[in-house]
Amino acid sequence: MESVALDPLDRALAHALQIDGRAPFSRIGEVLGVSENTIARRYRRLRSAGILRVVGVVDGLRLDHVSWAIRVRCAPDASLPLATALARRPDTAWVSLLSGATEIACGTLTRTAAEHDALLLEKLPRTRQVTSVSAHRTLHMFTGGPTGWAGLRVLSDEQIEHLRRTPVPPPGGDVPIVVDEEDHALVEALSKDARLPCADLAAVTGWSESTVRRRLAHLWQSGALYSDVDISPGLLGYQAEAFLWMSVKPSKLAAVGEALADHPEVTVAAATTGPANLFAGVACRDSRDLYRYLTDRIGKLKAVRHIETAPLIRTVKRAGAVLR
Repeated sequence: MESVALDPLDRALAHALQIDGRAPFSRIGEVLGVSENTIARRYRRLRSAGILRVVGVVDGLRLDHVSWAIRVRCAPDASLPLATALARRPDTAWVSLLSGATEIACGTLTRTAAEHDALLLEKLPRTRQVTSVSAHRTLHMFTGGPTGWAGLRVLSDEQIEHLRRTPVPPPGGDVPIVVDEEDHALVEALSKDARLPCADLAAVTGWSESTVRRRLAHLWQSGALYSDVDISPGLLGYQAEAFLWMSVKPSKLAAVGEALADHPEVTVAAATTGPANLFAGVACRDSRDLYRYLTDRIGKLKAVRHIETAPLIRTVKRAGAVLR
């Protein structure tokens, strides 16, 4: 990957694309006070360097899909080959190496519980060096997904409202949405590049451009599909990432999850099954900042009975793309 220093305009562009991944460059330029050509040039530079991608992501909970966080403990020399094999699978959204390369965490999204069972029982790469596997089903999202990560935020509330097309649906709504079988080719194309022109999407789907626009509007406005900005937190100055598995008093789970959603360090927070009923990802400036977050922020949440902290040492797959 080419070394690219992100200046304030790059960061503003990333935040604008998080708000609306398909916003015209002309509208982004108007909001940021620069020309359309400048925005287009910056975007092409960041994308071609592998710094930034804008992808379309289905909201699994709103589609009534089954989302899992899987933890695989193994010998250090088996971790990278196994993580790489998991990253190649189309049903994994993210794969990370944790805790001194003795653990892998990955997220999967399957349409049915049977597909998930097949992954664990039949398709998970077999090796004697795997010592344990545990799976934690996502029950509720407090932050992450459509709400985005606060670490990207640099625009004012007024700028955000000018860019936003429709109100952001809450992560994982109560009423499942049905996506037609015919939409799958459209969703697959957007998962690689959410900014593909309607003409390109029409060629992929075999639809007319007017049909593409209509289906896009339906998927986005219903909350079935949202755009996400794939950018490494390290490029924004966040050098200490970690996953947290917390055991929280059930009656306080919602309150703690909502508190985490207000923390700018938190990239994702979800209620899950398993001994730890709350999962979170955090991005901090450095190890000292992570320590302060754990002691000052998490330490004040009295309902947190136990916490396990696993530092990320390598991200193998993020936002559906295998990283080099």
